[in-house]
Amino acid sequence: MREAAREIAPRDRLIVGLDLPSVEAAEAMIKRLGETVTFYKIGMELTYAGGLALAERLVGGGKGVFIDLKLHDIPNTVERATRQIARLGARFLTIHAYPQSMKAALAGAAGSGLELLAVTVLTSCDDTDLADAGYALGVKDLVARRAQQAKEIGMPGLILSPEETQSVRQLLGPEMQLITPGIRPGGTDVGDQKRVMTPTLAIAAGADRLVVARPVIAADDPVAAAENIVAEIASALA
Repeated sequence: MREAAREIAPRDRLIVGLDLPSVEAAEAMIKRLGETVTFYKIGMELTYAGGLALAERLVGGGKGVFIDLKLHDIPNTVERATRQIARLGARFLTIHAYPQSMKAALAGAAGSGLELLAVTVLTSCDDTDLADAGYALGVKDLVARRAQQAKEIGMPGLILSPEETQSVRQLLGPEMQLITPGIRPGGTDVGDQKRVMTPTLAIAAGADRLVVARPVIAADDPVAAAENIVAEIASALA
């Protein structure tokens, strides 16, 4: 898949997160962005506000769609939920990188065009957060362990912070898709993210696609913000 990823146009490497409170707000942002953005992420907030129907409309309009639900439950539930999402025609769906959940999701996606992305460690977490949650491993080691497990299980891609992208690319080789949130152009607020990087550095580290929400949708000029990120991606690839 990495070979194919080299052929992805810079604009298609930007996934804009529609982290908005309503379908109406999301549709207004999509209209405003127009042809500037080709790929959108629909997360929990918008899903619970009716976003899955919007996902179908986006697919029908030729946009790429990433459903970010981070599924993790008993295997039967994960398998059945994944099968339902696969019917929407979306490109990506996230699963927390627990072996049971990844295996179940693969079963649910079988025979569809849905590509599953294993979420390693959320970009809002650092070593202290993991210790508070009872994990013996720090971020770097836990990401590496989960990345290796995802590869062995057969997951086609990973979600990880740009800080771990280079080491995971070296660990897993060229085939695994690496998609990174925690992207912050220079001069923008990091918000609740703890492991972040600029678009240029994330692409240079080996990321295939970048997920960006607030730096685009909360910008005074979202079109200009998105175009600037696409330009950074193109420059990094060159």
